[in-house]
Amino acid sequence: MDEVDDVDELGPVDWIVVEFPGSRFNGQIAPALLDLVERDLVRVLDLLVLKKDAGGSLEAFELSDLDEGEIGELRTYESELAMLLSEEDVTSLAAAIEPGSSAAVLVWENSWAAPFASAVRRSGGQLVASGRIPIQAMLAAIEADEKEEEAEGTEQLAATDGGN
Repeated sequence: MDEVDDVDELGPVDWIVVEFPGSRFNGQIAPALLDLVERDLVRVLDLLVLKKDAGGSLEAFELSDLDEGEIGELRTYESELAMLLSEEDVTSLAAAIEPGSSAAVLVWENSWAAPFASAVRRSGGQLVASGRIPIQAMLAAIEADEKEEEAEGTEQLAATDGGN
């Protein structure tokens, strides 16, 4: 019963694959991730490092397989991870990685949202859709808006000048 109660208290779970072209992964992301964990915003559930050589062969590493210089403070999570990713998951995720690159695969719970998610479940609600807008799409939309506003300003100026 405790396990069910724990599941009922979970926040949304997300995952990302962050590629480091040229296999330049060095653990410098650790301080930012640790900050999120220490502020109880996220809980790291799984963390894996993938390396794809120039020929496309893949190697997957748990944190315990890597030295401190490669992962920095990420070793802090080593004993807490749930190891949620299957071999099939890893193979699918690896398809997104370019040869000659390394990647960090991170699975986390959005702890900040757990109370809301729990309230939704207790009230009989269920998630039926979710999404994420990539930052590149946001930047493109802002740039398009700025260009449109600039074009409208130019048109208004031309209309004003043309009326004289």
